[in-house]
Amino acid sequence: MTNEYRIEKDSMGELQVPISALYGAQTQRAVNNFPISGLQMPPAFIKTVALVKKTAAIVNMGLGELDKQQGKAIVKAAELLIKGEHSEQFPIDVFQTGSGTSTNMNVNEVLAHLATEIAGVAVNPNDHVNMGQSSNDVIPTAIHVSAALECHQHLLPSLEHLATVIETKAASLDGVTKTGRTHLMDAMPIRLSQELGAWALQIRNGIARINAALERVYKLAQGGTAVGTGINAHPEFSQKFADVLAAETGLPFKPNDSFFESLSCQDAMVELSGQCKTIAVSLMKISNDLRWMNSGPLAGLGEIELTALQPGSSIMPGKVNPVIPEATAMVSAQVIGNDATITVAGQSGSFQLNVMLPVIAYNILQSIELLANTSNVLADKAIEDFAVREAHLQEALAKNPILVTALNPIIGYLKAAEVAKAAYKQGRPIIDIADEMTELSRDELEKLLEPAHLTEGGINQ
Repeated sequence: MTNEYRIEKDSMGELQVPISALYGAQTQRAVNNFPISGLQMPPAFIKTVALVKKTAAIVNMGLGELDKQQGKAIVKAAELLIKGEHSEQFPIDVFQTGSGTSTNMNVNEVLAHLATEIAGVAVNPNDHVNMGQSSNDVIPTAIHVSAALECHQHLLPSLEHLATVIETKAASLDGVTKTGRTHLMDAMPIRLSQELGAWALQIRNGIARINAALERVYKLAQGGTAVGTGINAHPEFSQKFADVLAAETGLPFKPNDSFFESLSCQDAMVELSGQCKTIAVSLMKISNDLRWMNSGPLAGLGEIELTALQPGSSIMPGKVNPVIPEATAMVSAQVIGNDATITVAGQSGSFQLNVMLPVIAYNILQSIELLANTSNVLADKAIEDFAVREAHLQEALAKNPILVTALNPIIGYLKAAEVAKAAYKQGRPIIDIADEMTELSRDELEKLLEPAHLTEGGINQ
C-alpha cells in the first residue's frame, strides 16, 4: 500500500482503493472492470437509490430487524446523498453488470462508510445497508421511482408550461388567417389559432400519455429480493416500504402485483419511454412547422419572425437561424434513439431478471430531462414572442387559387379547376378570375371567397 491507496477486502480478496474514497472493494472492482464510456449513472438515479436505502432502513428499524443506532446513521448518511453531497463517489460506468449490482454496492459502501462515522459503530454495506434487499429489486425500484419523480418534478410541469404558452399565443392570433398547406402545397385557409391549437393538443395529449403510463411505474419491485420470492425480506417489508416511500414523495407507490414481473421485465419503462418518444415526435413536428413558417425571410415562406437570438453564420453577415427549433429537433432525435435502446434493453429479461437495467435507467432519465428542458426553452424563446408577418400572409392568401374550392358546390369541380388553373397561370387573385369566368356577381364571390369565413368549415351560403 502507498500513501495514495488503502487495502480493502471483499469476498473475492484484497485490492487497492484510493485513500480518499468513501467506497470499498466492490466499487473499485467495477471501476477496474468497466472502463468503457466515461458515462456515469445520472445524479437523479443515485439520489433515488439513496432514497431506497433510507426508506429500507426506516422500515427495517420499525420491524425490529435493524439496530436503531445503525439504522438512524444510515438514514442520516442517505440524506446527505439525497441532497447531492459526495456525488464524486459514484464513478462506475453505465455499461456495467446488467443488474446494476455494481451501482447498488457502490451506494451501499458509501453509505456504510458514512454511517459508520456517524454512528461510531460498524455499519456493513451488505448486512445493514442492504438488509432485506437485493440489487435485483433495488435497481428496478430505483428506475421506477426516479422516473416517476423526474416526470412529476420536471417533465409534466414543463409540458404544462409549453401547452399554456401555445394556447395563449393561439388566442392572441385568432383573427389572423393564412394559407393552409397539405403536401407542402397551398391548400384552404386556416386561422393561426387553429394551427397552434393543434400543437397545444399534441402537448396536452402527451401529458395525458405520461400520466397514464405512470400508473404502472408506481408499482414497485422492492420486496422481491433475488428472484421475486422475497427471500431474506420481512413479510411486511414490501408494503411498509411502499407506504413510507409514498408518504415521503407524495406519489402513490405500492408493491407490484407480482415481484416476478417486476424483476424479469421492464415493460413499464418501455411504455413510459414510448410515450416520451411520442412527445418527441410532437416536438419535432412543431419545431419543423416553426422552421418552415420562419423560412426566408425573402425567399422562403416568411410567415413569422422568430426572435433573433444569435448570429447565424460565421461567414454570412446578418444571417439569423431558427436555433431553438433546431435544438428541439435534435432533442427529439435523441429521445427517439433512447427509446430504441430501451426497447432492445426491455427484451433482455432472461428468466427471472432483466440484465440491461443500467442502460434503461440512463436513457429514460436522459429522455425525461431533455424533453423537460427543451419544452421550457421552446415555449419561452420561440413560441411566446414570435412575430407574425400579417401583410405577407394576406398577400399570399389573396393569390391562393385553392380558395376556388369554396365554389365547388355552385359551379362544379371541373369548372372550379379551370378557374384555379387560369389564376395560377396569370398570377392574379382568384376572385378576379372567377368574376370573369363565372356568372357569379362580385358581391357573391366576395362572400363565398372570404378567407376568414372559409376557416369555419361547412358549405358557404
